[in-house]
Order: sequence, then structure tokens, then C-alpha cells
Amino acid sequence: MADTDDIREGKSYGLDTPATSAGFYLKGMDGADWGLKNRMARIFNKDSGRTVMLAFDHGFLMGPTSGLERIDLNIAPLAEHADCLMGTRGMIRTSIPASCTKPVCLRTDTGTTILTEMNHNVLISEEEAISMNVSAMAAMLSVGEAGTEAGTIANFSRLVDIGMKYSIPVMGVTAVGKDMARDARYFGMASRVCAENGASIVKTYYTEGFEKVVAACPVPVVIAGGKKLPELEALELCYNAIQCGAAGVDMGRNVFQSESPLAMMKAVKAVVHDSAKPAEAYEVFNDAMQPA
Repeated sequence: MADTDDIREGKSYGLDTPATSAGFYLKGMDGADWGLKNRMARIFNKDSGRTVMLAFDHGFLMGPTSGLERIDLNIAPLAEHADCLMGTRGMIRTSIPASCTKPVCLRTDTGTTILTEMNHNVLISEEEAISMNVSAMAAMLSVGEAGTEAGTIANFSRLVDIGMKYSIPVMGVTAVGKDMARDARYFGMASRVCAENGASIVKTYYTEGFEKVVAACPVPVVIAGGKKLPELEALELCYNAIQCGAAGVDMGRNVFQSESPLAMMKAVKAVVHDSAKPAEAYEVFNDAMQPA
């Protein structure tokens, strides 16, 4: 019970100051509830409105690929420099210290590997995401693959149902159909399908005409890094995507397979958060490689 001996009548009602009703700083989020917005705010920097996500979920398809042989040695030291970590439950539990306070985007679907026909995925249980205190959940949509499109979209829709129930954002990861052209028309369609099915974030690939992909998607779009590129080319990729309206990157191989992953993280953040041009960010990379 509150102390009833000293109840003071309210005085400061701010009658001359109307209540604020400013929109949320990320597009498509004004109608979301507080919990979902709060989790999105953990992932996206409020000053820039963008994010640098570090993806290391490749192992569930590829096994111990180069740069991911030891998550505890290769990824954990980079965690504090990322805005968000994207990984699987096994690697996060075993190899990322629980003292790490960075938000987690949990890879929430699982299925086949590169050794067999891919994209026949199923969802892990919702209790896993809740127990791991994740800030977002991610699942793949195989748009354009006749054998897997319907199943992956159904998985994704189910995941959005779960996300809406518990106020957890869901990121749609667009898979590239083997018969689909890697162009703005295809990625624009795949991204829009993610948003139409309730995605709060869409992860897709940069291509010429990417500004149309972003414009037609009503929620934040982050780009996948894709295959390993020379560092300057990867920074140009980031810069071009940001100029087209991307809300950040979810980059893996172009960071952890870099000659200096930590230096590359710093350079990517310079592009994403500070709007550095590629040459300027490459200087950040080279400076960060120099011994202290």
C-alpha cells in the first residue's frame, strides 16, 4: 500500500503543452504496438534510422564455412561493434556470451543443407525465441521456386502470427529462385510479398534500380552482403544501397571473411551510420588495420 499520510494534490499538468503524437522514426511502424516498436528501436539506430546487422547463420546450410569455423573466436569479438546479431539458436547459445546485450535476430526456420535440395524449411518453436529474449525473428521466403514457394510463404505467415502475438518483429529473407532474374523486378516482388505477409523488416539483395524495390516496400529494407567481394567493392555496395533508401545491411561473408573483420565492421558502420563515401570508408578500414 502507498503511504496515505502524505498524499499531495497534483499541480504540474502541463496545460499549455499538448501531448506529443509524433510518428515512429521507422517507416511502416506507426500502427505497431509498443513492444514491437521497442524491439525495432533496439535494432535500428535512432539517430541514423539504420542498422548494421552481423549475419552468421550460414552454418545451418554450409557447416563450418571459412570465417565461421569458430564462432566464439571469429564472431563473438565482433558482437559489440554490430547493431544486431543474426544467428541460429545453437551458435548463439554455445558461442555468444550471455553477457552480450546486443539485440538478436534469431534464424527461426531450419531445413535442408547445400548437400540436398534446399528451401524445404520448417519453423522452430516460438518458445525458443521467447526464452532467448530475441528482438526479431527471421525466416526465408523462396519466391519463384515452384516446389517451395507455397511452403515457405506459409511458414512465414505463421511466424508473423507468432510475432504479432508476442510483439516480436519478423524479418523476411528473400531467397533467389533459380529460374528468376536477379533484377529489381524480381527482388521488388519478393520484398513486397514479405511485406504483404506482415514482415517488419525485409532482407534482400541490391541490384540496379534498387530505389524502386525500397519505394514499393512499406517497411525497412536491409541488404544481404552476398558473396565475398574485395573490401572497397563491398563498401560501394553498401553505399549504393543506402543512397537508394536501404535502412542498413545484414552482412556476413563480407565481414567475417575479410582480411580484417573488425576493420571492415568499422568501415561498414561509417557508410551506414555516418553516410561516408566508399573511399572515405576504405580509409577507415585501412586505418583500423594499422597496429595501435
